[in-house]
Amino acid sequence: MSGAVITRTVYGWVLQALQPLLRRKLKRRGVDEPGYLVAIDERFGHYTQPSAAQSGVAYVWVHAVSLGETRAAAVLLQALREAMSDSPALKILLTHGTATGRAQGQSLLQDGDVQVWQPWDTPAVVQRFLQYFQPRAAIVLETEVWPNWVALCRQANVPMLLVNARMSDKSMHQAQRLAWLSRPAYQGLTAVFAQTQADAERLRQLGAKVDGVLGNLKFDAKPDAQQLLQATAWKQSLTRPVVLLTSSREGEELMWLDTLQALKDAPLDAQHHFHAVHWLVVPRHPQRFDEVAALITQRGFTLSRRSAWVNGPDVAQADDTLWLGDSLGEMALYYGLADAALLGGSFAPLGGQNLIEATACGCPVVMGPHTFNFAEAAELAETAGAALRVVDMAEAVVTALQMVASAPDENAHVQACWTFSQEHKGAAQRTAQALLPYLQAP
Repeated sequence: MSGAVITRTVYGWVLQALQPLLRRKLKRRGVDEPGYLVAIDERFGHYTQPSAAQSGVAYVWVHAVSLGETRAAAVLLQALREAMSDSPALKILLTHGTATGRAQGQSLLQDGDVQVWQPWDTPAVVQRFLQYFQPRAAIVLETEVWPNWVALCRQANVPMLLVNARMSDKSMHQAQRLAWLSRPAYQGLTAVFAQTQADAERLRQLGAKVDGVLGNLKFDAKPDAQQLLQATAWKQSLTRPVVLLTSSREGEELMWLDTLQALKDAPLDAQHHFHAVHWLVVPRHPQRFDEVAALITQRGFTLSRRSAWVNGPDVAQADDTLWLGDSLGEMALYYGLADAALLGGSFAPLGGQNLIEATACGCPVVMGPHTFNFAEAAELAETAGAALRVVDMAEAVVTALQMVASAPDENAHVQACWTFSQEHKGAAQRTAQALLPYLQAP
């Protein structure tokens, strides 16, 4: 038995032992997010959907772990369906790891497609998954490389393809520390298609066979047109610009509230900075909506929640009102309302969030120092003038106030957003064409 097999065997034993802990964790998370309580047994290879043998179709397995990857999958699936229009028996097997990803993924399903949770990475579970659905190929988005997925797909002659692949410097070093486990996994991938040359180089250092650098699928995503129309209609009643703290993470709302409190408590001749705009926050994780609402009210601010809006935000509320975006799937609405966005995840050392959707909606971005998870997109946006970088939240708020002082049609950063978004499209078609040879019948 080779060293790699021994290592993977021990790894499989560890994950097998952790299954009861995972079940308990899912039940705890399900208290705040009921989606985690749905079909828990699917994670361990037990299904109620028709098997491949029963349905008589060939599946292409597409894995999009969370919400961001699922949005990228939407773009790719549209391009793939167009490219595979002469293969009607080929259906999509869509898997996820998070409740938000699964909820978003439901909208991507067509007749004959199947959606289940990702298989827990033990040999027994992965084998049940592969035997049940018999996928023709496995397409994994961005970062999700699991050792037993790779090894058992190779044994079953199922090509495993990592697409829209990204690899930060931090993640690369973490993987290198576990090279005894990660290197065979990256080496075992059939093909890798990276977002950028920097991602490609890091992936090669981990042993991956990088077959192309095709760009970022998220540039091809179209913002929800109805949400943008709704935002435009609601903005007609606003007399002040809107500054959004988008996809905020734990700790960042406190930084934001500290800064706003300082503006609010400033001398009278400087308090107008606080009242110059409407302030809106949308937390990254829905289970934190109530927590953030409590933080706002504890600080003495008036709270207005999106879930209570009927015909848009109530602009007649108190001058110290802060808006909380406590809904899912409405980021285009929030970006459409906003005149500038402070990028969550970038003010604490968390690596930032994807700014592409904001710029596609014409919303300039102010980002903090920590954008290592999306380094190339952040750098490109900054170079294009669609984003500005600052050192901390206090400077971000001041910069956003300066940014929105001009009318939108006079704001060079808004125009830069449109140009930036258009210049980087095309990854979906390139990726679909690169994948087609792997999806053909054997």
